[in-house]
Amino acid sequence: MITKRWIRRRVLSGLVAALSLCLVAPRTLAGQGTAPGSKDKADDAAGFKEFSERVQKYLKLQRTVEAGLPTLKSTDLPEMITAHQQALARKIREARPRAEPGDIFTPAAREAFRHASQAALGGPRSAHSLAYMQPGAPSPGMRLEVNSIYPDDEPTTAFPPELLAVFPALPVEVAYRIVGRTLIVIDVKSRLIVDVARLILPPAS
Repeated sequence: MITKRWIRRRVLSGLVAALSLCLVAPRTLAGQGTAPGSKDKADDAAGFKEFSERVQKYLKLQRTVEAGLPTLKSTDLPEMITAHQQALARKIREARPRAEPGDIFTPAAREAFRHASQAALGGPRSAHSLAYMQPGAPSPGMRLEVNSIYPDDEPTTAFPPELLAVFPALPVEVAYRIVGRTLIVIDVKSRLIVDVARLILPPAS
């Protein structure tokens, strides 16, 4: 026989169960929502670390090669500086004959740079940042190959502060360059293209 006391017990039990779900579910959902983000950040940090290690490995090779060349002096003529630059580039090519895209920009590093670029330049900031890079920008169709020379007569894209803030800092011997959506690293002394990572920057919105 169903009594008022039995009904009150059933209602009370239902309220307790509902309250338990309210307390437990948010914790579960929060855990599910934050875990992937944390993993992405960890993966990107590992990618940037790998990139920085590869840069240091390249610099070790560059310094070893340059040590075998005549030392430049501050009073050397421009043609001597150019000859030193060309000799350094040639020797570096000989020291890394099988260099190819991905030697510095590893797959993990490329993903980290893509994520950082999207976060820095995506959304409402995209138009302003991309416009900042346009004046005097090099031709997007410029031929870019690892171990080739970045042309002296090609302009250099202004590097947005937003990207400098999120990209790994580089030693003074190397520098970032942007050509269209492609990110490259060049050897400042020899003008050699050290590595190329295509489709890194987000498209203009």
